Amino acid sequence: MIPNHESIVSSIRRTRNDTKFITDERGVSEVLGVIMMLAMVISIMGGVWVFLNPYISDFEDNTNWNNATGIADRLEDRIDVVGDAPNGTGVRHKLSMQKSILQQVSNAEIWTISADLVSYDAISIRSINDYSVGITSINETARKISIDTFSHHWEYSFTATDAEVIAQHDLTLNSWYIITVYDDEDLPIHRSISYPISGLKILTTLATGEHEINLVNNARIEHFYDASWEISNYPSVIFEKLATEGYRCSILLTNIDVNGSLGVSNSYGLDILSTGTLTPFAGQSYNLRFSMESTLAAVITPQYNELWLSDYYLNRASGTLDSFTGLAPYERLSGMDGITAETNGEPLFLDVSIQQVVLER
Repeated sequence: MIPNHESIVSSIRRTRNDTKFITDERGVSEVLGVIMMLAMVISIMGGVWVFLNPYISDFEDNTNWNNATGIADRLEDRIDVVGDAPNGTGVRHKLSMQKSILQQVSNAEIWTISADLVSYDAISIRSINDYSVGITSINETARKISIDTFSHHWEYSFTATDAEVIAQHDLTLNSWYIITVYDDEDLPIHRSISYPISGLKILTTLATGEHEINLVNNARIEHFYDASWEISNYPSVIFEKLATEGYRCSILLTNIDVNGSLGVSNSYGLDILSTGTLTPFAGQSYNLRFSMESTLAAVITPQYNELWLSDYYLNRASGTLDSFTGLAPYERLSGMDGITAETNGEPLFLDVSIQQVVLER
């Protein structure tokens, strides 16, 4: 008997269909396995990134901070060398900035220093307005006043008087200037200087905010965006006993000007040049008074004064001011009215040097 042909064909078709279904199921299982594996790998990598990201950011911030500190160290070294160099000489220096920017800080400090140059008179000068100054001579020895700026010289003569003399001038005193008072023999008997100090700022962008290092007048002042100001180096003000007789007060100022624009670049080629040194005081002086006002932050000036007056505060606390020699507050105890020097009757020799440095690309 011949088998049913339709029955055989149907059986073969069912077998082929079953085989195809099994094959399709195996293919779907392999794809799902791969997708699940990729999902696990991505999840693990994401978890590792979330866990390690703060440490990576801290590491990058620390590296950038170290680079900025190294830049500040190298700049300070070059500026110290050039500051002592003759006028017109200097060095060429290259800096790799990476994550930092170099900027100028204009008029970061305003210094005022005055002293009598003779012992037989006490002179005081006050600023009345931008174009007038008042001169008072206790013993009436003052006869003439002169004002010197970077580019101008002005002088005015007057008669002896115990009243304040008002001298009007036509100078624009928006930079440094030196006022000198003379007697009837044209000898200087008093000098006063006002000098604005500029410096440099190294600005570094960190993950937590900006960090700045200010190099101003031989001092280093740092600030993190969420922290207080930190002073690691201070301006050079030294009071010392001489081996012979008397005391010496030495004040070293360093002004840094920028010629042109520093711009923004990953690499700087800088010319650091000396433009000479001013020496307004170099000898025996009387009635010294100096003050400094910082424009960076309100907390800078009190910290400077506290350092310079630390010996005075210590002797005041111990009740030994009668024999104290050193820097002392001029009027108010905080030093905000200025600082003077106590020598117990011994001579005071005042040395003031102002180094002038220029940076240009």
